[in-house]
Amino acid sequence: MTEMSIEDYLAHGGKLTSPGNVPARYRGELLRLMASFVDSELAASAGFADSINDAPGIKSRIAAAKITLEKADHAERVLRLMAEFGVDTERYEGVHPWADRLPRGADIGATRRDGDMRLSVFHYPLQGWIDAVVMNVVQGLAAKVQLAELSQVSYQPLAEVFRAIAPVEARHAELGIEGLAQIAQTEGGRAAAEASLAYWLPRVAAGFGAANSARFERLSRLGLRHRTNAAMLAEWEAEIAALRTDLTL
Repeated sequence: MTEMSIEDYLAHGGKLTSPGNVPARYRGELLRLMASFVDSELAASAGFADSINDAPGIKSRIAAAKITLEKADHAERVLRLMAEFGVDTERYEGVHPWADRLPRGADIGATRRDGDMRLSVFHYPLQGWIDAVVMNVVQGLAAKVQLAELSQVSYQPLAEVFRAIAPVEARHAELGIEGLAQIAQTEGGRAAAEASLAYWLPRVAAGFGAANSARFERLSRLGLRHRTNAAMLAEWEAEIAALRTDLTL
């Protein structure tokens, strides 16, 4: 009887459960995935923290503070798994410029910055409360699609963390939609929201990656990806279209 290689095992839906049985190539891709999530959550938390004082009322202030806290908590959960692989997590304990942003008019596509694995959308600045709400909604709906995918990764401890995180992140989007519905009730609020949508939609879309990504096949064989970038982007676009219809935006 021929023994199945670990690559074949993963390609056929196998799961890994500890750092000790992870091959080197798999380890590299897994850590890249985790670093991207951690950096994105910390950057999102830092950016949204500045919007707390822009909130127009106590309820919205509490919602903004809750989102800021929970995104940092989600980063910490995944960071603990990275530490199990011997990753030096010291830079996450020190001062890293997670709140740094590019000029509003910048356009970097899906480019990552040196030493920072956050999704490119988290390099752009928020511009007031309505803009923060719109960004939270459109990126939150993207995160819903992305976390459904991440919850199936072949490294079981990480999949379990993502499954626990997913409903909390979904609630962040729901809080944003509640706020956006109120904003859209006035002519001025609706106009501002539409301007923010025009700014954020292409930047969030870039986070799904290229439609014909060469990396997808490699990650798929390792059980780290299951759905294509194009399929995930299409699902998000359908969610956005439904939202715009509901809110007349």
